[in-house]
Amino acid sequence: MTADPARAAQGQAPVIELADVRAGYRDRDVLHGAALALHAGTVTALVGANGSGKSTLLAVMAGVLAPRSGTVTLGTPRRPALVVQRSAASDALPLTAREAVAMGRWGLLGPWRRPTRRDRAAVGECMDRLGVADLARRRLGELSGGQRQRVLLAQGLAQEADLLLLDEPSTGLDADSRERIAAVLDQERGRGAAVVHATHSRGEADRADRVLVMEGGRPVAGEAPVKEPLS
Repeated sequence: MTADPARAAQGQAPVIELADVRAGYRDRDVLHGAALALHAGTVTALVGANGSGKSTLLAVMAGVLAPRSGTVTLGTPRRPALVVQRSAASDALPLTAREAVAMGRWGLLGPWRRPTRRDRAAVGECMDRLGVADLARRRLGELSGGQRQRVLLAQGLAQEADLLLLDEPSTGLDADSRERIAAVLDQERGRGAAVVHATHSRGEADRADRVLVMEGGRPVAGEAPVKEPLS
């Protein structure tokens, strides 16, 4: 662990707080009374078996899945940024890498406002941080899995969100890409964001301030029964 989240949270209101949340799909609940509070300047690793509810919890926190019951309280005026797994981004999207990253600015622009010099600079900076600036004119469908994942993360960074949510961002990536992503998460913590990333890597979990294990449809503080990535 890199920091004491309890000490970091002293005197701070949570960036987001969930209380007794139940959520799922169709007639099946995946989350059963989930509760947590996340504070600024912390990184939380979310672990658990496939199907344990990690993605569902992230979707609820991002506001893209409404809970059936319970409360979700955002303590920040900015919408959370959700970075999906690269497989969730369609190859058919007619977007260049730079256009995909620029989509992250839409929430800050508001209706009918054209991107400013600052917006364009922010897009370029985020691409530089993830090492994908040289891919700016390439189509998403032409990129490797690791390249596309870094583009999606750059899109999330471009939102300048106070809550950054990532669904297994480094699974299946090479060591260089994993280390670059880990460094970016550390930087976002330093910026004051609350970061949550689902992971199957013990090394990534150990690097976080806190580990939450999905058990019985709830995130529970504990040690991570996780494995290192295969690649």
